[in-house]
Amino acid sequence: MSTPASDLAAAQTVLPRGQHRRAVLLMVCATLLWSIAGVVTRHLTPALQAEGRFEITFWRSFFAAVFVAGYLIAVRREGLRPVIASGVPGLVSGLCWATMYTAFMLALTLTTTANTLVVMSVAPLATALLARAVLGATIPARTWAAIVAAMIGIAWMFAHEAAALSGRHAAGMLIAFAVPLASAVNLVTLQKTRARVDLIPAVFLGGAFSALATLPLAWPFSATAADVALLALLGFFQLGLPCMLLVVVSRRLSAPEIALLALLEVVLGPLWAWLGAGEAPSSATLAGGAIVLAALVINEVAALRRSAQNP
Repeated sequence: MSTPASDLAAAQTVLPRGQHRRAVLLMVCATLLWSIAGVVTRHLTPALQAEGRFEITFWRSFFAAVFVAGYLIAVRREGLRPVIASGVPGLVSGLCWATMYTAFMLALTLTTTANTLVVMSVAPLATALLARAVLGATIPARTWAAIVAAMIGIAWMFAHEAAALSGRHAAGMLIAFAVPLASAVNLVTLQKTRARVDLIPAVFLGGAFSALATLPLAWPFSATAADVALLALLGFFQLGLPCMLLVVVSRRLSAPEIALLALLEVVLGPLWAWLGAGEAPSSATLAGGAIVLAALVINEVAALRRSAQNP
């Protein structure tokens, strides 16, 4: 049976290069899927975008829960038994997922995609600090350097946008702060229990909790059939699938590295919203995004080199 000490040792072991590369590619795929949220949301009917933020959150979370339940029932053929087997760690992770699902969509309906993602990008710093405190994890100097560089890019983006914020935008950004905090707790929970608990069912719990919490505020429904189809797309492929991929990746990569890779969403989300919905990012957003992207690339190249030296 594994112990906390053995789990921590496993978390700090250098992965073979091939395993590390595959885990990074899976995380990049997850981030690509997450990044479509803004552009898809902007194609919902204007009335739903303006007044239906709780309904949008409900449908997306509901369809995410349906997707994961379908995987557990049809692919793994285990029904929902793994949900019960996940125990307290599954409940904690599920509550974290629910917080992220709900706060993200509410923020996205109150402010721009770029503003939402900029706030969320404090996740690597929060995750590194929590991993150090709870797991006693040693964070490589290259990761700290990448976090600092990314935060500089994000601060640059925010400093040039803050003066133009209205009360609605400020409220959206305050709500968005719940996402990186819940993400940090979730990633540390995944790392601490990954050797003994399957937490893919927690993704189902997150969707179910979020849907139940927002249903009273979402009723009566006003979404059109086209809206529901778009929200099903988000629930299945922007939420359920990439969150399951993150659980798998958490068995191979450290929590701070996962949080750093997730910053790709900060770069890609505004880009898709610009190309697909005409939500043009400012020059400061583009410059800050370039700094974030450079920090991620340098960090991962260094990690791959280290893996090559430790086959």
